[in-house]
Amino acid sequence: MKLARIEYQGDIHEAVLGCSGYTLQDGTSISGEEIRLLPPVAPGKILGVGWNFPAHIKEMADRTAAGDNVTEAPAEEVPSPILFFKPSSSLIGHGDDIVYPSDATRVEFEGELAVVIARETRRVTPNEAKLAVWGWTCANDVTERDMQQTDAQWWRAKGYETFAVAGPFIETETPSPEAWIRTTVNGQLRQKGQVRDMIRDPYTIISLISQAMTLYRGDLIMLGTPPGVGELHPGDEVEVEIDGIGYLKNWVTAEG
Repeated sequence: MKLARIEYQGDIHEAVLGCSGYTLQDGTSISGEEIRLLPPVAPGKILGVGWNFPAHIKEMADRTAAGDNVTEAPAEEVPSPILFFKPSSSLIGHGDDIVYPSDATRVEFEGELAVVIARETRRVTPNEAKLAVWGWTCANDVTERDMQQTDAQWWRAKGYETFAVAGPFIETETPSPEAWIRTTVNGQLRQKGQVRDMIRDPYTIISLISQAMTLYRGDLIMLGTPPGVGELHPGDEVEVEIDGIGYLKNWVTAEG
């Protein structure tokens, strides 16, 4: 089942996507031409996970060795996870513009699978975390790479407005471990990896986060990016597609 957040006649609704359009909770049917599609959730907090795909770790290590000024990849084969916040003010949805900040020098895409929390969750095991999932969505953890390297905290690199992209819907069916995560830029395939490639599965990550903080319904966790990250520029079209989940398309515009 695909769940959406839409704006219809000035009000925000949760709706179910069907073959003929959207159905509101009161049973009203609406066509896609009558609504504005919003990000699928309004999260209290957005978290991201770094270093969750081995091939991405190697990619960043290779970039460092080649003299690229990027955040140094961990040396461990199975590194400790890096968890970080993206502010809710950075969230946009399918079809919205990613704004290239006027003070940015290198903005990069990171296509990802994201999980949406269903209920208040605190100190759960990975097995218990399965009951905490509302659904899944496509995400793009847009990052200012030069600021990520220079700042002690990633508050700017990950937190610019429009840098948390999610949508278009919540898919309630769990993706297969064999599902592919793909990112294209201007129609060219740039990233490709499978859900099973994650070092830590989504339920382990939910469990880990829940040991430190309470997760609430609608909270969004981006689960890490496969290899192939690269630069975006104004005018680019970037699309994240995940088998069984959907696709998320956005355009890049210059600030101002």
